[in-house]
Amino acid sequence: MKAREEKLNEIIRWAETNPDIRAVLLTSSLVNPYAPVDDLSDLDIELVLLDRNRYETNNDWINIFGDPVCIIEEKDDVFDSVHAMKMVLYSDHVKIDFKLYGIQEFNKEVQSEALPDDWDVGYKVLIDKDGMTGSMKAPAYQSVMITKPDMQEFHRLITDFWWDTSYVAKCLKRGDIFYAKYMSENIIRTEYLVPLIEWYIASEHHWENITTNKHGRLFRKYLSNDLWQKVESTFSGHDTEENWKALWAMIDLVHILGTRLSECLGYTYPSDVEKGMMKHLIYVQNLKNNF
Repeated sequence: MKAREEKLNEIIRWAETNPDIRAVLLTSSLVNPYAPVDDLSDLDIELVLLDRNRYETNNDWINIFGDPVCIIEEKDDVFDSVHAMKMVLYSDHVKIDFKLYGIQEFNKEVQSEALPDDWDVGYKVLIDKDGMTGSMKAPAYQSVMITKPDMQEFHRLITDFWWDTSYVAKCLKRGDIFYAKYMSENIIRTEYLVPLIEWYIASEHHWENITTNKHGRLFRKYLSNDLWQKVESTFSGHDTEENWKALWAMIDLVHILGTRLSECLGYTYPSDVEKGMMKHLIYVQNLKNNF
């Protein structure tokens, strides 16, 4: 994206001539070989500053790079004062996440025993006026890799999935679409389906340096057409009957992936839980509407 490259060059030129800025790093997807990159990918810029407070409390410097449409600022306590964040969308549609470090905080991160996750996913030193980055560990990209679950983690996910399907069914029977969507999308999809699909894909690749990026962005790349169609069928609109079909599609997907994974990992699948919960869900769905 030409506008993004121009923004990056503007930041480098500005930082090179600004004595307040001692180092600049580019991080995240643009320097991560495992991440997909396109014209909508953000710039993630880290600034190491002599006086962080000056740039944290004053946003005039942000206007140097264009006309901000929206600025989101994270407070210090979110990151225990290690750094501050200013996330900016400009009128030319380039989004930049600025991370602001003081020199002392940056050096402490560099000297930490383990490379922080934000750097482990990839970084490139653009400017280093004082040699502060010389001892930074190289990224291993392990923080984004899918790891094998132990038997307790696997069982807990499957059992929790089955338990929470009862809330979706109850809400659909009551006509409570808001809570049904909350449970199916915020809880079941995010906390159970996404990790389960990740585990399945990793098992197919022998658990060797495999990532599907954030929240399943690369699922389609790794799944067969048949499994991808099953994943697609778990999405629905506002219609109650559509949501029942999506719930049963989730159940079908979890059964397929869960049983395959249990065989692969040598774990037992909680079939008794599945059988009992299926019976309950059918009971709820077939209840006469007296609500």
